[in-house]
Amino acid sequence: MTEPKHRIRALHTDRTITVYQAYSRRIGLPAARDGRFPDLWQRDRMTWIKPSFLWMMYRCGWATKEGQETVLAVEITREGFEWALSQACLSHYERGLHTDQAAWKRQLRRSPARVQWDPERDLHLQPLPHRSLQLGLTGEASRRYADEWIVSLSDVTPLARLIHGHVRDGDLETARELLPDERPYPVSDGALAHLHR
Repeated sequence: MTEPKHRIRALHTDRTITVYQAYSRRIGLPAARDGRFPDLWQRDRMTWIKPSFLWMMYRCGWATKEGQETVLAVEITREGFEWALSQACLSHYERGLHTDQAAWKRQLRRSPARVQWDPERDLHLQPLPHRSLQLGLTGEASRRYADEWIVSLSDVTPLARLIHGHVRDGDLETARELLPDERPYPVSDGALAHLHR
């Protein structure tokens, strides 16, 4: 069965969805320890959350890139996630989706969330034909994320390194079995229509 080009795939329950972020140890370790972001984490900055574990691995180089050595699995409420999607604007102008560039820019300035669709990745971190969602949060959305939506925070850096080790050894079957169980995330019909063509 062919994957649709745009689909949210995630580890989720009936109440929560898990997203991933990578930080330096001085942010990531206390966040995992305390179940909340430390004071060092800046609520007034744009923060990007990623439901795709492998896209996060691509972004942080299996937790080897400077400043991204700690990978967090952040379980948040579906209510919060879906609020952010409903408030989001696509991060780039799309002819046929937006009236014109000026209208898109006005929407972007007003929106507390923005969406990018990036190629999903395989175990070798090579791009796949279908796309994975990144959700950028700023202003009200960023504050709600940090202060209201988080159910749990955990350090999954050891898992990332374990999977990467199996990939390097050529044991893709074992690596695949260790991946989070990401399934299509249910959204109501038309809920993402403002976020892709």
